[in-house]
Formats: sequence, structure tokens, C-alpha cells
Amino acid sequence: MPDTVANPALPAGWPAMSIEQANALLTQPGTPLETEEVAIRGVTTKVWKNTPPSLRAIVEAARAHGEKIFLVYEDERVSYEAFYRAVATLAQAMAAEGVVKGDRVAVIMRNLPEWAVAFYAAASLGAVVTPLNAWWTGPELEYGLTDSGTKLLVLDAERYERLSAHLPNCPDLVRVYVSRSRGDEEIAHPLVTKLESVIGAPDRWKSLPADTALPPADIAPDDDATIFYTSGTTGRPKGALATQRAINTCILTGAAAAARSFLRRGETPPAPDPDAPQRSSLVSVPFFHVTGCMAILNPSTFGGAKLVMMHKWDVIRAFELIEREKIQSAGGVPTIAWQLIEHPARKNYDLSSLESVAYGGAPSAPELVRRLRETFPNSQPGQGWGMTETCATVTSNGAEDYINRPESCGPAAPVAALQIRDPEDGKTVLPPNTLGELWSFGPMNCKGYWNKPEATAQTYVDGWVRTGDLARLDEEGFCFIIDRAKDMLIRGGENIYCVEVENVLYDHPGIMDAAVVGKPHRTLGEEPVAVVTLKPGASATEDELRAHVAERLAAFKVPVEIRFWHETLPRNPNGKILKSELKKLFEAEQAPA
Repeated sequence: MPDTVANPALPAGWPAMSIEQANALLTQPGTPLETEEVAIRGVTTKVWKNTPPSLRAIVEAARAHGEKIFLVYEDERVSYEAFYRAVATLAQAMAAEGVVKGDRVAVIMRNLPEWAVAFYAAASLGAVVTPLNAWWTGPELEYGLTDSGTKLLVLDAERYERLSAHLPNCPDLVRVYVSRSRGDEEIAHPLVTKLESVIGAPDRWKSLPADTALPPADIAPDDDATIFYTSGTTGRPKGALATQRAINTCILTGAAAAARSFLRRGETPPAPDPDAPQRSSLVSVPFFHVTGCMAILNPSTFGGAKLVMMHKWDVIRAFELIEREKIQSAGGVPTIAWQLIEHPARKNYDLSSLESVAYGGAPSAPELVRRLRETFPNSQPGQGWGMTETCATVTSNGAEDYINRPESCGPAAPVAALQIRDPEDGKTVLPPNTLGELWSFGPMNCKGYWNKPEATAQTYVDGWVRTGDLARLDEEGFCFIIDRAKDMLIRGGENIYCVEVENVLYDHPGIMDAAVVGKPHRTLGEEPVAVVTLKPGASATEDELRAHVAERLAAFKVPVEIRFWHETLPRNPNGKILKSELKKLFEAEQAPA
């Protein structure tokens, strides 16, 4: 078998079977992970046969979990039954406001119990839920609302303060629900209603009427479900339009990855046990990202898991919650895994319940795998790859496979396929272990970009997504991301498209030339830094330029350092800035953790 290696960290005789053999066992007829072929937008596609048909079906399945605790936030604890009652009540209110299938409903808030309620209430109507990045500025949020044509908006008080001045520029809005406004403070705006006046505070959801039903809606698997915005290489974010099937595919993709690890060890995957202890996860990834929503929230809602949220990431608070709530899964991005490992207070807490520390969304060091195994011997490290355009997970790498290939994000899910193609023509499929551009195929792929047919045609081709990642596949299909073809960096899981920041720098009257690159950072992966050339006679300070960017873009996009170049930036014969040369200015001084 091509991946049998002499690795002292691996059990003798591993692997017991190949990836291909494991996938064949997992997906055979009559099993929960059985596959079948269907036509999706005219393309024959392998799908999970038992994928829940819609997000509405997820809500209906969630109620069966009854009084199990679903959402924990600070001192608030919400059961599945209370969650369902709040969803049904809010869905009725949304329907009364005229929301129907296909209308866009936006959610803008930090991770709160209300986020999940707003998301599923709109989804149960067949509305296209449009979560926007809660870290965006007012102008960025306005763009998301107007580009999507949002009809109804649910947001927290913090986001309302940021957005209120922009509401007159959002003509499609008919109602705005604001949660957690301070005390009895009234909001004097004709469109605004306090969310609590509709469903009450989370501790009151259990008292809502039990007989409130979801309004009727006819929703098919390939109907539109969500728009998640991804930063665009041309500066403006693009809304990736996903279907019901694409989102729910992630539920069984995750289950298949876990089962595959058992088979690779020569063990039988455990059958679902309704009497087993409830699964619990510490949520440190925002729900407004596909990882948080589609890879964590939605599978957990369906499976009856407990999700524990934090007001903001704090490693000490995380230790407290892992101990108190007996958390089994944590992670998100490598930054968080490093902090869980290295904080000196870790030894003061009982973290023995941790079984999984998984992450994606940012470059991770193989050293992290070793340190995780040393620090949390009961837990299995893992990572995966996906993108907004693929509704989160396409590949998964966990347990012994990850120990064996820590640089890999894993093989494709059984319902997905990967190819490495020549980046120049986008057609020629390259052989194993050849570097090229990664293309991804499967039922998790989005339909395209909202109202952007040209961008859609460039990225979505005959059911495949052109990812822009430079990668290679080995003989058994394990994927190794080498670089990004797009001019992008990833700071702690947040995509930053350099051109978006560069365009803002160019808007400054003193800037003649500007380039943004990534500076290595041990735990964040990388941070944005800029090199600029001033116009003759112009003056500007680093602080002035950083403030200029901060006024226009979210804080995570602001360069942590700006250097001044006293001549034209280095370019190749075609006039393209040689960013590889500029990166060398910063590589020698990697930021500390």
C-alpha cells in the first residue's frame, strides 16, 4: 500500500486498508453513508443518499432532541425544545412581514443563541439566509445588504450602532430586528423592532407556545439556501450562493471522515448510540463563516450536540469551559490550537474530556501535530480543506492519517473529486505529485456568485470549482496545498485579498505605489504588511496610513506594519510587482506568538 511507512507514532500494521477500500465499505448500499448519482444543474454528481433534504428538515430533526442543552452562552443555556419554539415563533413573524421563499434575510451578529435562531427561522421559510461578517465596517455591511437585496435583517445592538447611518441606503429592507439593545433603550427608527419583543430573551424561549408551527414552505434539495460573502480579488466581496443540498452535504462528509479513521485502523466504526453522552464543542469560529455555520453549527443541530459559545476568544475562559462543560471538540484555526497548548495556566484545569482538536482555514505547522499529541494524549488532531465556494469541508485528515502526513489536508470526501490542472489552460489534468492548480468537484459546491455571471463563469466550470490554490495530489489522493494562486493571505482563518487593501491605500492622496504581502506569524499563520512609495513631494506617516485603512476596512485587514520604499516598487518585465522580493523584507523577523 503506497502510504505504509515506518513511523514510530503509528500502530503496527497501519493502515489496515487503502482510502479507496475504506470509501467503498463506507458507501455501500444499505449503509447510512450510501451514495447515489443525481443530476445537479445538468451534471451527473455523486451525492450522499441520506442527506437531509433542506435546512428546514434540520430544524424539524432538532426538536427530537427535546430537553438536551443545545446552546450555551455565558450563563444562558438553551435546550433544543426552547430553540425550536423560538425558531417557529420568529419564522411566523418573518412570514407576517412578507418574507417568502427566495427572499434574502441577513444575519449580522457575534456568535449568540439568537444567531442560530435567526438563521434557521429564515431558512425554514425557504428564504436565502445571508450572514454578513460581524467584523465588517458600516460601508462594508451596507454593500452586503444592497448587493444581496436583503429584505429583512436580524442583528445585534453592536452591529446596529455601526450600521444605523447606512440603513437609508438599503431600500429593499422592510424590517430590522435588533437583539440585546441596552436595557429599556428605545430605538426610534420606523423599520426597527426589538427581537426580544418577538421571541423574548433566550431564558424565556422555553415559555413560548409549544404549538407554534413552522409556516408552510415547499423546499427542494437544490433550491437556494444561503449567500456567504467571500472577499474578491477585484476588491468587492462576492456572494457565494449555496443550495440546501450543498450545505447539508457537510453533515455526512464529517461523519464519513470519522468513520474512515476506524476502518484505516482495522476497526469497525461504532454504530450511533442514542444513550451515549452528548457530544459537546467549544465554538471559537464565527458562525458567519462557512466553517462555523456549515461544518459546526448545522451538523451539531442535526445530531443533537451541545455548542458552547464565548463572547470573544480568551484562552483562560476556554480552559474553564472545557472543564465545566466536558468539552470534547475544540479548535477552529491553528492560532487557537497553539494557545491551548502553550498557555502556562493549562495545567490548572482538567482538560481530559478533549477528544478532538481540529482546524483549517490557515497554514499550520507539522510541529503542531506533535505538540497536540504530547499535550492532549486523549485527543486526535485533524485538519481539512474547503472554501466558501465549496460550503466548507471537501477534504479531511485526522487521526493516524494526519500523524502520517501532517502537511496534507487529506483526501477528498467519497462524494467529491479533486484534480490538479495546468494553471495556464485550466484543462490539462496533471499526474500525481505534480504542482498545479487545484480543482474541486462535488455536491457541496455552490451554484455560483450572486448576480455576478462573469465571475461565476471563471470559477464554476461544469460542476467544478477552480480554487486558485496551487497544490499537488499524491498517489492515494492526499492533497497538499502549496501556495495560493490568488493574491491572498490568511490571518488566523480570515481571508485577506491583498488588492482590496491596496485599493484603499491607493485612495490616499500621497500614495503612488502600494503592495500588500503576508508576514509570517507563528500562531496566526501570517499578517498583512504593506510596502508603499509616496508621490513626489507628498508626506504620510505609517500611523496615518494605517488609520486611513482602518476607517474603510475591517480591523483584521489593516496592515500591522507599513514600510516606505523610496523608488518604484520592484517589477517583472510585464510590470507586475515582485511580491516575492518584498516578502523577504519581513521574513527574517517573524512575529512572535
